[in-house]
Amino acid sequence: MKILASVLYLVGTFGSALSEATTDAVKAAPEVDTATKSGEGIKFKHFTAHDETQTCSADEHATPFNSQIRGVNLGGWMVLEPWITPSLFYQFLGKDEEHTGMDQFSFCEALGPEEGNKQLRRHWETWVTEEIIKELKDSGAVNSLRLPVGDWMYKPYGPYIGCTDGALDYVDKVLDWAYEYGLNVLFDIHAMRGSQNGFDNSGDAQGFKWTSKITEQVSTDVTFEHWPIRSAGWVGTFDRVTATYTDIDHDNIQHSLDVIEIMVEKYKDHPAVLGLQPVNEPWEWTPIDVLKKFYWDGYLIVKKQAPYWRYVMHDSFRFHTDVWGGFMDGCPDRVLDTHIYTAWMDPTSRENFYDKACATKSKITRMEEAFGPVIVGEWSLATDNCAMWLNGFNDNLAGFPKLPCKYTKCTDPYMGTDQPGTPVNPGKPAQGPFGTGVSTPVFGECPVDRDWHKIGADHDHDKILSPDAPHGHDASDEVMRNLAKKKINAFSGFGHGWYFWNFRTDLHEPRWSYMLALEKGWIPKGNLKADEITHACHKEDFGLYSCIVRRDRFDRDIIDGVKYALQLDDNESELKCANGATFDSSSIMNMTGDDLYLAADCAFNNFWKKHRVEGATCDLGGTAVLIEVNKTYTDDDYEDDYVEKEKIAEELKTVELVTLLLGGVLLGGIVGFIIAMRFNKGFNATVSRTNLGKSMSKSQILRRSFGGFHPSDYGSRQYSSGDSGDNGEYTEIIRT
Repeated sequence: MKILASVLYLVGTFGSALSEATTDAVKAAPEVDTATKSGEGIKFKHFTAHDETQTCSADEHATPFNSQIRGVNLGGWMVLEPWITPSLFYQFLGKDEEHTGMDQFSFCEALGPEEGNKQLRRHWETWVTEEIIKELKDSGAVNSLRLPVGDWMYKPYGPYIGCTDGALDYVDKVLDWAYEYGLNVLFDIHAMRGSQNGFDNSGDAQGFKWTSKITEQVSTDVTFEHWPIRSAGWVGTFDRVTATYTDIDHDNIQHSLDVIEIMVEKYKDHPAVLGLQPVNEPWEWTPIDVLKKFYWDGYLIVKKQAPYWRYVMHDSFRFHTDVWGGFMDGCPDRVLDTHIYTAWMDPTSRENFYDKACATKSKITRMEEAFGPVIVGEWSLATDNCAMWLNGFNDNLAGFPKLPCKYTKCTDPYMGTDQPGTPVNPGKPAQGPFGTGVSTPVFGECPVDRDWHKIGADHDHDKILSPDAPHGHDASDEVMRNLAKKKINAFSGFGHGWYFWNFRTDLHEPRWSYMLALEKGWIPKGNLKADEITHACHKEDFGLYSCIVRRDRFDRDIIDGVKYALQLDDNESELKCANGATFDSSSIMNMTGDDLYLAADCAFNNFWKKHRVEGATCDLGGTAVLIEVNKTYTDDDYEDDYVEKEKIAEELKTVELVTLLLGGVLLGGIVGFIIAMRFNKGFNATVSRTNLGKSMSKSQILRRSFGGFHPSDYGSRQYSSGDSGDNGEYTEIIRT
């Protein structure tokens, strides 16, 4: 099959593929130029583009988007992110300013082209393999791979020159493997020259300075600052004071368009390619008119030579219909990408996470009506920010993580023990360089996601508990299974598909690893059409939950929550409740106790039901919680420390009783046997004729215990007590 795929690739003869999207890609025949300009617009193979309005007409619908994407991201492979593959970055712990790598740019800068390329080739060889591609296909649901790449791979610059040599050879391998196993590939230009968002996932974490000199009077540690001064220079010069761009860098934008053209020319004939995403996650401060112009120009480049490719555009963290509604209207194969994570949410109940997942389907539906096809290009199962280096190498966002994290042994390097800096030294505490936040290995242990605890019998949902659930109290499997089903339900049923981030992780992080989530049974194998998924959001969709006040919160905090809820509802003077009760909104501010609880229940529930489809959660400053309507809670629904201890105590009592009974039976049998041997000559004689009796007769202790063996069955040889070293009190006759 590999040889066949290569031949097909070289000669441009395409066969049918297993997925509809791959079939679309196969339709693309090599085209030198399918676009011609006229007074009526730019005519392409299947449509006409209008440059002035950035719209299209006369679409022949040559590539209908009838089958949804079910995919995973191959993240951390071609664009390094320290949190995904920390084994590559342990070598920089304890290093100084000149020898520390925190992203791909500084990785290549610190190691140089020769050593950097040596380590990257070892990484490329082991992080994505043919066996992994096959395993993903065999999972039963995956039909697509989103492949993040760096622009430097196609138009090298700076420290990437030499350091990333050979990367494209490995990309070619993945394309061939994907085609062999019936998968398609979406190219995602994940990293841009100048950085499109300031994150390390852009290749260059911009907005950075070393601060060691400032702190050297109180500490010898190497320190730096990033998050408070984060910037992004891809589209121009950013002013952090006004949060605007003072100029536009047209050279950088043209560089990116050149990269798109190079990629289209290189891959237009490969049957596995689904399409291209021209930039990943341009931050929300990017001028929207500049971004839309870039998207439009890139689209024309793609459609000129690859008329059947999908063209996927990230929403720039602005998933709003007033931003994207009508953009590129009538243009075929355009897709809007949004990334939906819960890892950065405030700590809240599992019900809130469930509801948040289910509510996204409404937002997706509205965007599909206003714009067109929508995919969720990145999502995970993480509900906290604990994954080590998630917010940067040895750094963290201010205030994160918001709860204590679980620590576990740092894993062995996936690429082998030749990797410098591995394994993590179990004898060392936290090592620099240190950013403004904390996330780092400590004595060989790395921070990972927290456990979910079983709900307490006092019905206090998900109060802050230790990151490690005690034995018998870990509810993580249940919570993650439920969350996965609800997210898949929302992303599959109401959009055009999704890509999970990520396909794997170096540390044991199943909430970020599709393969580990499959292994743990959180994400089911198969086509994901089972009733447990299609009906996963039933309770949320049909309003079987209510948002009520937590009775253990301070009145002043509850009133603040009510103010927020009423403010978003235009401060209506009268609050009307579902049960028919009414409250004067202004009077609530002076309420206390039970009166306040009842009014807050009404305000919170009205707010949540009205705004949940917009993404609102039942939290309201930590004063609200979701409960299931008309459900009577019993101890069968909950388990707390006391219940578990009682269970354990009962189990121990049972074990003790059984042990005592068996011990009594055994002891009674032994005593009865000894008495019978001593006082019942017939029983003694019978036993003495058996092999057991003959064996016992050789033991001096047993002979004493049983009062000797019956002489009628003994032989003629005299056996003196002196022969055995006894005290001479008696003489026995035994059979010779």
